[in-house]
Amino acid sequence: SLKGHCSPAETKEKLVDVYDVDAASYRPGDRVWVAGRLSMGAMAVLLAFILPFLVLIVSLFVLMAVRNDELFAALGSLALLIPYYYILWLNKARIGKKFSFSVLPMN
Repeated sequence: SLKGHCSPAETKEKLVDVYDVDAASYRPGDRVWVAGRLSMGAMAVLLAFILPFLVLIVSLFVLMAVRNDELFAALGSLALLIPYYYILWLNKARIGKKFSFSVLPMN
């Protein structure tokens, strides 16, 4: 009964699309190891959290200095996140090439 309450990440089933020269050697339902580089995690955190936070904070201070209105500065800095994430979305193919995983058979 305890197994139902504990679900570590290692035991979860995930669906993975395989785009590789050896993709024909894998079949749906095969148990595999999916491995990625540590730098991919750091890049994901940088793009998803750190850079937007910096955009938010810098724009908040700049807008407060330009126009001494807190509401305008807050809404303006939040609005600047829209083009940031839109630019990320436009570059998703280029960014996706940097995030490649290795698939190894599980023995």
